Amino acid sequence: MLLTTLTTLATLAGCAQSVDPIERLGKKAAARVRPHGPAAQDAYRHWGLTVPLAPAPRHPARSLAGSPGAAFPPVVDHVPTTDKVVFLTYDDGAERDPRLVDMVRELRLPVSMFLTDSVVGPGYAHFARLRSVGANIQNHTLDHPALRGLPYAGQRAEICGQQDKLRARFGLRPRLFRPPYGTYDTTTRRAAADCGIAAIVLWRASMGPTDLTYTHGPHRLHPGDIIAVAPDESTGPALRERTTRLLRRVQEQGLTVARLEDYL
Repeated sequence: MLLTTLTTLATLAGCAQSVDPIERLGKKAAARVRPHGPAAQDAYRHWGLTVPLAPAPRHPARSLAGSPGAAFPPVVDHVPTTDKVVFLTYDDGAERDPRLVDMVRELRLPVSMFLTDSVVGPGYAHFARLRSVGANIQNHTLDHPALRGLPYAGQRAEICGQQDKLRARFGLRPRLFRPPYGTYDTTTRRAAADCGIAAIVLWRASMGPTDLTYTHGPHRLHPGDIIAVAPDESTGPALRERTTRLLRRVQEQGLTVARLEDYL
């Protein structure tokens, strides 16, 4: 009897630790690849940084998410927080730099990948490797259309269709969605809600081949900014090189990188 009671209590305690199995898996993956010893101390130099990335707060100063009773998910390009953090996001899935997997693993770099099925094509194995070292997988539609103005059925098919694809590939249904080109309307929000999306994620800053650009506001990073590492459609620097340049900008402005999924 005592053993049964203890087992039941342990099970209940474990269930109470997290209400989101996707986020729990992402944290566990990151923990599994935490570097130790001299290699950990030198990893930042290996990736072109002059100082290590500061650790993100263990407990976010504020969590922003759609209320369970809300009609539509919120649309965000930054997170209101006093934590000195920003968030790195990558779109589409056309660029599959194999060294980025090593970079994410060695730096324990929290990143979010918004994937489009028709762009990723046969490349899902690359993103499975990224996910295994702590990256998070999110929704960026099936075929990358501009959604604004499309009928509800078409928008729902794009969003829910990619939810189904990612569930089949990775066993998860993402909570976050980025509309292609950052365009959306009320129909987008309604379709996203019906597909189980908790937040529609835009960006305030974008990292191009050489430096940051901003959609609005001051031309410097602020705590809570969501950054899109823009896809490179030319022969510019590799994805890991653009990420290194971005990390230097983040450090220069007294910030570090946190998991977007911990705040949304």
